[in-house]
Amino acid sequence: MSDTWRVIDTGLRSASQNIALNRALLEARQAEEIPSTLRFLRFTPSALLGYHQSAEQELNLDYCRANNVAIQRRITGGGAIYFDETQIGWEIYLHKRDVGTTDMQAISRRICHAAATAISALGVNARYRPRNDIEVEGRKISATGGAFEGNALLFQGTLLINFDVGKMLRVLRIPAEKLSDKAIASARERVANLTELLGRQPDVALIKRYMTEAFESEFDVEFSEGDLTLSEHARYQVALREIDTPDWIHLVARPASGMPTLEAAQKFAGGMLRAAVVFDTLTHTIKQVWFTGDIFMSPRRAIADLEAALRDTPLDRLEPRVRSFFAGREVDMFSLTADDFVAVVRLAVKQPLLANNP
Repeated sequence: MSDTWRVIDTGLRSASQNIALNRALLEARQAEEIPSTLRFLRFTPSALLGYHQSAEQELNLDYCRANNVAIQRRITGGGAIYFDETQIGWEIYLHKRDVGTTDMQAISRRICHAAATAISALGVNARYRPRNDIEVEGRKISATGGAFEGNALLFQGTLLINFDVGKMLRVLRIPAEKLSDKAIASARERVANLTELLGRQPDVALIKRYMTEAFESEFDVEFSEGDLTLSEHARYQVALREIDTPDWIHLVARPASGMPTLEAAQKFAGGMLRAAVVFDTLTHTIKQVWFTGDIFMSPRRAIADLEAALRDTPLDRLEPRVRSFFAGREVDMFSLTADDFVAVVRLAVKQPLLANNP
């Protein structure tokens, strides 16, 4: 006989309320007060920091204030994201015994395969893309992540319905040149919205049904619709009093100067290559890099994939990571080389390194 898990939909809520519910449900699952649970959720416009991030370093705070975008801190790690009504959030709260491992890569693969099956049932060809994305024909349609709290696991994802990529870029603290019409159009090519793919607004009830059925099949369980318990409500109220405060939002507060965006350009045989690098001067870590210039690569998405592969790369791991990236796939770089990408990034970060090591 299959176990019975719970499915709930907590509706459209503010960022503070949704993050407080994250903590409440995770704590309740750890205490075994609730069964394993699938939760659907929506956000009012929100910029969500990863637990270890600083708002000053990650977000365009002036834009957020001017456009009524709430700022909040997640209880999970990862990077800053923009969330609003044009996305559906899905989360699954499990016990370690449900997955039989603490290997987050293996867990991500399993859960994302199930979610991709559900998305594909809507009429698109969704696939898991390591480390934690779901894509349709090379375009991201869902980003995911997870964290353990004792024996309890929270694994969460987003599903893009009619997402405004331009607004997301303006919420985040990125170089001004990435906000040009051309750059935004390029970013849109790497993101997939269900409405665009299907040619119509998807049925939200059908999305939730297919997601529920996919997880039932993956874990050999049955889901029963439920509500928040009294225990969860109590935990939620306690969490909300802490989370809906400036102290929580600014729990990590580092100046923007500690993570500058550094730029360099260099002429190579394959063309002019530019790099804009968000660089953590304290840890000597490349947090994000964008490549532009008079360059051509095939397939076109290779540049975006390289940028994704270099997120959170220690500077001393830059060269092997770039070489590993190009060794693992077929890319026509039209006279550019892996060494060219390494060189222009190193040129960008050279000045702060010299300043810190006179």
